[in-house]
Amino acid sequence: MTGDRIVLGIESSCDETGAGIVRLGRDGTLELLADEVASSVEQHARYGGVVPEVASRAHLEAMIPTMSRALEKSGMTLDDVDSIAVTAGPGLAGALLVGVSAAKAYAAALDKPLYGVNHLAGHVAADTLEHGPLPSPCVALLVSGGHSQLLLVEDLAGKITEIGSTIDDAAGEAYDKVARVLDLPYPGGPPIDKLAKTGNGCAIAFPRGLTGPRDAKYDFSFSGLKTAVARWVENRERDGLEVPLADVAASFQEAVADVLTGKAIRAVKDLGVDTLVISGGVAANSRLSGLAAERCAAAGITLRVPRPRLCTDNGAMIAAVGAHLVAADAEPSGLNLATDPGLPVSQVQIL
Repeated sequence: MTGDRIVLGIESSCDETGAGIVRLGRDGTLELLADEVASSVEQHARYGGVVPEVASRAHLEAMIPTMSRALEKSGMTLDDVDSIAVTAGPGLAGALLVGVSAAKAYAAALDKPLYGVNHLAGHVAADTLEHGPLPSPCVALLVSGGHSQLLLVEDLAGKITEIGSTIDDAAGEAYDKVARVLDLPYPGGPPIDKLAKTGNGCAIAFPRGLTGPRDAKYDFSFSGLKTAVARWVENRERDGLEVPLADVAASFQEAVADVLTGKAIRAVKDLGVDTLVISGGVAANSRLSGLAAERCAAAGITLRVPRPRLCTDNGAMIAAVGAHLVAADAEPSGLNLATDPGLPVSQVQIL
């Protein structure tokens, strides 16, 4: 690589339309130039979850305005862009098609290389925009609305191995379902986190799924926890007792953070690495990051968590993956790029 490269990233896997621009330095460092996001979450809130058709229409409406804001923020024009990266999976089929179609149009019009990349790898790559290159290898705990995974990351351009995953509800899904039980707004993460700060996390002994001696060491299960919260609340209401909402929220959140951080620390120790990265939307949760910081400090493990803005879905993280592929001289995906709603995290790029 002889000079700096400008990489444009497009994200449309779920309910947020993202356009991000990064500069890849000749020394391999990344500089975030713009990160613009348009969310359709308010349109989905009335349904208590994301409606795929609504999300797709929202992406169509938001794509060009979001791109324009990103270019303006970065001080760049489309002619300055050297490469384009776009989320090709996993995600909602219709939503992915909107982003990939837009990326193909930009790539064809500008005659620039196109990289179809993995959304989940993007969440891990987001940390490099704040803390620099990742040590190799490291462990990443990826926690978002639909994913709870432990990953061994050796190379963001192509070597990511899943070592553990959820067998039912992901942590973010459990937050949304418990929020409905507590009559809190969607999405459930932020309101539960806020309410939990006024409660006692030790008030109720909610179960910790898959933490027994014979259970899978690195896998997660939050369905039982969600059900336990619902049953506890139902029993209180049936007996005519007041439901201590703050204590329920805090105790639920403590159970989630306990399991996530406990298994992550175990993986880091077992694999003999010294760095843990926590990424994805749930990484913005205050108790998760706080408990992880305590346990990593006690174990002598370096903890890296991107700022909240970079934890949620955004185009900058997709541009970051694209930049890693460009730096590795990876072959572009080409204009025949197809989407894959079930793309595994081990496949960083679709060719």
